[in-house]
Amino acid sequence: GRTCDFPEIKHGNIYDEDRYKQAFPAALGKYFYYSCDHSFASPSQSLWTKITCTEEGWSPTPKCLRQCFFPWVENGHSASSGQTHQEGDTVTIVCGTGYRLLNSQNNITCTERGWSIPPKCSSIDPNRKCGPPPSIDNGDITSFPLATYPPGSSVEYKCQSFYELQGNSQIVCRHGQWSEPPKCLDACVISEEIMDKHNIQLRWSPQKKVYSKTGDMIEFECKAGYHKKTSYYTFRVTCQDGKLAYPTCVKTDG
Repeated sequence: GRTCDFPEIKHGNIYDEDRYKQAFPAALGKYFYYSCDHSFASPSQSLWTKITCTEEGWSPTPKCLRQCFFPWVENGHSASSGQTHQEGDTVTIVCGTGYRLLNSQNNITCTERGWSIPPKCSSIDPNRKCGPPPSIDNGDITSFPLATYPPGSSVEYKCQSFYELQGNSQIVCRHGQWSEPPKCLDACVISEEIMDKHNIQLRWSPQKKVYSKTGDMIEFECKAGYHKKTSYYTFRVTCQDGKLAYPTCVKTDG
């Protein structure tokens, strides 16, 4: 029948391992207890966790996960202060004004080696300059890019024609970092070919090709000799970042 080999547990060991080592391979139904090294714990968090030999192998699978203690954060705050987290957990830290985490993000993760970066908010130099502004798809800055910008500088973005700007058109350099740049949303191109495929036409315009911006409302109607196949509300659609859900008409019999 099925037996289970000695479980090699990373960062942990079987109770009284040396004494029981000759008891392996273990028969079905046989159970043992294991514990984890300092700073590690089993998923159940018990000091000793029972594992049983089953048809599928050891159950539950013996694992020792890193425990990361989360301190009180100076110059910042977090809902996790004073708690212990397990490997794989992600914690959000909000740093005070003028401070930031090493990775300039606002979360850190508990890994096998401990916190991915130290849970510390470090001071940002208010006199730090910014590099060239970030590039965006389908848009550009309106001024000539410089290699460095002093704190407080701002640049403006403009989208290519038929693209809709979403967000702030201006970004500002603070503490050596630019604020969030805008996005340029794609236009919807309504062509005769697409309208013919759906047997529709524009309700208020005889045009065969139309560009419409994100957020624009477009109304369609059936071509002569056709009737609505999709429900009436599908004939008023909004352009969303280059995408439109087209209504459809079918030929009227008779």
